[in-house]
Amino acid sequence: MDALQTVVFGQPPEVLKGLLLQKIQSFDTLVLVDSREKDGSLLNNLEFPLYYFLFMGGGFKSGQKINLVGHSDDIQRVIRLLHLTLLGPDRAELDAWATDPVLRDEWLGAARFLALKDAEGAPRQVESFFNIIPFADNVATVGHLQILRTGHDCYQVEGKGSSVVVNLQEDEEIHPPYAVQSDFVPRELVKLGLEILGSASGFTANEPCTGLALCYNGDYILIDSIPYLDKHLFARGISKIQISGVFLTHLHDDHCAMFPLILMPRVIDVITTRQIYNMAMEKLSCHLSWEQEVVESYFRLVEVSPGVMLNYYGLEIEAHVTVHSIPTIGATFSTTYKGNRRSICVIGDNNGMDTIGEMAEKGIVSKSTHENLRKIFTRRYNLLVVDGGAGAIHGDPADALHSESERVVFVHVEHLSNRFNTTFSLASSGKRYTVIESDNSIYNALMNQYLSVWLGEPLSNRWSRSIFAEEEIRRYNAGDVIMVQESKSRGYVFLILTGYCEVVTFDGQNLNTVAQLQAGEIIGEMAVVTGTRRRNASVVASSPVTVCVFPEDTFNAFITNEGYREKLLKRWDLRLHLRKMPQFRPLVSTVLEKLAHQFEVIPVTKGSSMATSLSHWMVLCEGSGSVGESALLPGDELGYRPFLDAVEGVFVASSDVILLSLTTEQVEQFLVTIPQFNYLLRKYRLASGHACNWLLGLPCQEQ
Repeated sequence: MDALQTVVFGQPPEVLKGLLLQKIQSFDTLVLVDSREKDGSLLNNLEFPLYYFLFMGGGFKSGQKINLVGHSDDIQRVIRLLHLTLLGPDRAELDAWATDPVLRDEWLGAARFLALKDAEGAPRQVESFFNIIPFADNVATVGHLQILRTGHDCYQVEGKGSSVVVNLQEDEEIHPPYAVQSDFVPRELVKLGLEILGSASGFTANEPCTGLALCYNGDYILIDSIPYLDKHLFARGISKIQISGVFLTHLHDDHCAMFPLILMPRVIDVITTRQIYNMAMEKLSCHLSWEQEVVESYFRLVEVSPGVMLNYYGLEIEAHVTVHSIPTIGATFSTTYKGNRRSICVIGDNNGMDTIGEMAEKGIVSKSTHENLRKIFTRRYNLLVVDGGAGAIHGDPADALHSESERVVFVHVEHLSNRFNTTFSLASSGKRYTVIESDNSIYNALMNQYLSVWLGEPLSNRWSRSIFAEEEIRRYNAGDVIMVQESKSRGYVFLILTGYCEVVTFDGQNLNTVAQLQAGEIIGEMAVVTGTRRRNASVVASSPVTVCVFPEDTFNAFITNEGYREKLLKRWDLRLHLRKMPQFRPLVSTVLEKLAHQFEVIPVTKGSSMATSLSHWMVLCEGSGSVGESALLPGDELGYRPFLDAVEGVFVASSDVILLSLTTEQVEQFLVTIPQFNYLLRKYRLASGHACNWLLGLPCQEQ
């Protein structure tokens, strides 16, 4: 940055908010960096910096363009990505996705009506907003500056006799630009309710973007996936394993940060229209530079059609079309409890009704869409969530003045005028709206589910009744110590139902974090299994936590009579082995637990040999050996290797060796059912410099 030019290297989520908080209100150059993602966040989020440059920065009015620097292939993908988010799909794409002709024409018409236009009234193409400057031999010239790419994520900027080095490899972790306010006290899981993860717009510098988490029978469906999703879930004490799906309204960056969902321990349902789903998958493909088919393998589409009721495990979801700059939907979420129907309606991003009426008169928006939205604003719901952001493509709070709903809550707006303050309320991060309260059935169902998953098989009815007969629900504040190292057990085993914990040890001088735990995991069980009845580590609630406590004696009788003791000791040992391996080290403990259910430990004595097999994936855990001329060390793999060519031949142990082994079928099942395992293993392949055929554009080593 100098007096004449400001260059932004990398665009992590909500980068605009960070710039504004740093009092950087003008910039003219964006550089696409080499890394696609870091710390669970994608790094090429250009949408809001472009908006700001065009509107707040005056670029559109003055006819200025913003400089876009990067590799040619990266620039092409970013332009395609921005085309999807700014202009939406074209007619051919909508036809290919079997879009209803009336809805197709409405979406295309609304996009044209709301798009930025040139002097002749034609929609401006994305390319027209940029000066595109690709690197040539790792050099790009921007005005009087020369930007040199000196290595992966490393740059040197030279101009007017001075030079600045930019090394993005030094950034270990990416944080939101604003403070995330965490809960301290855990909350009840409910039968139907809404938690606010964020409620602001992409231009509100000190608040998170709008994102909601709908709780239904103790499980969570996200309504859109906001930037820094993991950190917002953590702040609310919502574990990843509690997320079953996401209702996706549209593609804008403040609503569609889908990458964290790839890192989940279970496959996430994407509940949306086929058109929005296809756009979201292509957007992720452009972000990651991965084949779209591979990106789609991480999700399951649960398709909705506007006006058609979907029964999603007892929750009725009826989607509706809204009027926005690109295809967008909202929905009503309903269920019947004790003979009474309860409902939450989330309108979604939507233009003001006056503008929509004008568009309907011109035939741009269908009369049915206009009439349906008008009814939504007047119909009675237990909770109505409304876009009150005003502006060119957002709603007017006055549209909800005649709502019959019990509660009307606004998102996408920072302040309500005095006219509305006694009628409506503002959503804000951390608020919760309960429609149907909790009862014991939610916790009983969760306990049975989590224990069955933990065991790797269904919990028998008799033991279920025995264990839960004396169960107790306890809640811990963030920072509370649940279990103390070296203390004697007090007769209880703990099953985490919500939230996150850290397992820590103290060696006399330093605290060491051994593991991160979340819902679905048991703590204190090894004191019973090993018979020591003494805690080998402390457990601290790192977020608000809810646990189920049941007696050690009953748990001990259960594992003894059902023959689980040896199996649990073996899994304990396997978890320790897996944590040593670079392929598995980044995985959350719930995923490691699933892998430990299936891995086998194979000891091989020094000088022994064994043939590798395409039917097994083996990882060298301890010791050394060779296959032919290739020396192998811990972390190296034998036989079948997911995403790589197999290593065939005879393995000879040059020392005592421990191999970890899974069958090919088991590996492929894990790859399908555990997105985090699939993604992080692919990422490990990339980091190891292997040729990876799922990449787009540049060769693997350049990615």
